[in-house]
Amino acid sequence: MGNTDAAAFKNAAVNGQLGVDPDAAQNVLKKIRTGKDSVENLLRNAGSLAEAPKLGANPVGDAIAAKFSQRADGGGDSYAQALQNLYGQYQQAEDAIVAAMSHYHQIEQDASDALSGRA
Repeated sequence: MGNTDAAAFKNAAVNGQLGVDPDAAQNVLKKIRTGKDSVENLLRNAGSLAEAPKLGANPVGDAIAAKFSQRADGGGDSYAQALQNLYGQYQQAEDAIVAAMSHYHQIEQDASDALSGRA
C-alpha cells in the first residue's frame, strides 16, 4: 500500500464512505498494531546504525564511513527515513480501520433504511 493509497483509504474511512464490522476487523487491527510496534522498536534502535564504521585513517575510508553513517540515520534514502515512512503508513491504516469500525453501524442502518424504503 503506497503512501497515497494509505491516505486515500484513511480519508474514505474518516469521511464515512466505508465501514467494517468491528468484530471482524479486530484481527486486522491487531496485526497492524503489531507491525507498527515492531517498526517503532526498529526506529528506536536505528540511531546505533549511524556510527561510522572504522575503515582506516585515509580519505577514502573516511568518505565511505561518512556515507555509511548518513545512509543509516540521515534523511532522504536512509534506513531511518524508510522506517518513518513505513510507520506513517501503519498509522494511517490503523486510523482508517478504527474510523471504518466506528462508521459500520451507521452505514449498515442507512443501507437497511434504503432497502426498506425508509430513507
